Amino acid sequence: MSASAPEASAPISSRSDRKFFGHPAGLGWLFQVEMWERFSYYGMRAILLYFLVDTFANGGLGLPETTGQAVVATYGAAVYLLAIPGGFIADRVIGPWKATLYGGIVIMAGHICLSIPSVATAWIGICLVAIGTGFIKPNLSTMVGELYDEEDPRRDAGFQIFYMSINVGSFFSPLVVAFLRGNWGYHAGFAAAAVGMAFALTAFLIGRKALHGIGNQVPDPLTAEGRRRLGIISLGILAGAALLFVLFNALEGDIPAAIIDTVAAISIIASVGYFVAMLRSPRVTAPERSHVKAYIPLWIGAMLFFMIFEQAAGKMATFAMKNTDLHLGALTIDPSWYQSINPFGIVILAPIVGAFFTARAGKFPNTAAKFAFAVFLIGISAVAMGAAFQAFPGGDMLAPFYVLALVFLLQTVGELFLSPVGLSATTLLAPKAFASQAMALWFLTSAAGQGIAALVIKAMAGLSDATYYYVLGAVTLVCAVGLFALVPWTQRKMKDIEDMKLRAAEAERAERAAR
Repeated sequence: MSASAPEASAPISSRSDRKFFGHPAGLGWLFQVEMWERFSYYGMRAILLYFLVDTFANGGLGLPETTGQAVVATYGAAVYLLAIPGGFIADRVIGPWKATLYGGIVIMAGHICLSIPSVATAWIGICLVAIGTGFIKPNLSTMVGELYDEEDPRRDAGFQIFYMSINVGSFFSPLVVAFLRGNWGYHAGFAAAAVGMAFALTAFLIGRKALHGIGNQVPDPLTAEGRRRLGIISLGILAGAALLFVLFNALEGDIPAAIIDTVAAISIIASVGYFVAMLRSPRVTAPERSHVKAYIPLWIGAMLFFMIFEQAAGKMATFAMKNTDLHLGALTIDPSWYQSINPFGIVILAPIVGAFFTARAGKFPNTAAKFAFAVFLIGISAVAMGAAFQAFPGGDMLAPFYVLALVFLLQTVGELFLSPVGLSATTLLAPKAFASQAMALWFLTSAAGQGIAALVIKAMAGLSDATYYYVLGAVTLVCAVGLFALVPWTQRKMKDIEDMKLRAAEAERAERAAR
């Protein structure tokens, strides 16, 4: 498998390339890469908690349940946190194509390690998958954007097609991996994830000519002095992380707990650091500073959302396994199958929510209100999970199969109100001097949210799951009320952006009417 980047072809207009359902041929190959990479990631994630907490006799690692849940949350935080250096290295050192290739190889190596029945290789595999995903996550989307000229009207539709690849991969992977785990054990499921990643790498290499050199160039290469400074800064960051780990280990007296604390602390410190840098930078204009201030409550709302939403593979996976009646007539439901509800719900509900947003463009709900509504929905879902844990504690008191399914669907609606709107708001509100780092700040909502969730799980280990969800739900609902109250203030801070979006929506409606 050659690690060399594809040679650049002569530049062509994206509009002349319509080989993939009217879109550039490269989109078809990147669609396959993302689909198989997400198959790999979500397949492994669907059974990760069960693997961590199951007994050694059954092929698991035998961790306490709350420790396993905290590890899953920390793993998720690490993936999003590592997307920041992954994007930086692609932008400044090796380019998106090589970053994606190397990340895929590391992921596949991680899944291979997980397929080996050994405790040491299991932990190595989890770390490798997190590192590799951090390299792929920010760079595939970058290459999709580069497939289109700036004025190409197919760009948004291209991203919608690409987004569907995520849901196709994440829908089928829990079903396949659950089948393999049920018949041949956890390691067979992890091996399937490795095969999925191998398919992704194969598609990436075969389709490289269709990219016409996209991703080959380093967008903003470091100078020799910049490389030297990068080395010094990287050593400083590693030393700081090591110091945090040593301090937390001294306080906790437990290595897993110290790792959880360290990842959470770095996620929070990095988030605060980005906002301070933006607000204090002389390169940021007064209107841009106003935009950053408007973004702060939106960012906090998104962090709270992902703190609860990403428990799909943690606390909610526990509820599926221990608190749900998995028998539906002659059919026995595998608890991993619940991980497929969210992507299925997105496929069904996304067109409906999208049509609603289009019809309401320039009207209520505006950007800030959409965030507040999403946080309100996730808070309601947390209260619902608390009630479910209380009403169906397990044993002879098991919940009907649809209880958890309905909570997943409720969270999916919230995701549709927040995720696409959040991506758009992040790019629109970011100062020009920080435009290339805007996505890093958005990734940190999930990193910080999951990092805090891991800390809360660890701190509340002696309390019930119902109490955990009630506390998180109450805090989130109070914050949702606060976000609703801040809607007028937030909208004033970003009025120029909202006016621009309104003019664009009116122009689009006029163009449709003219046709």
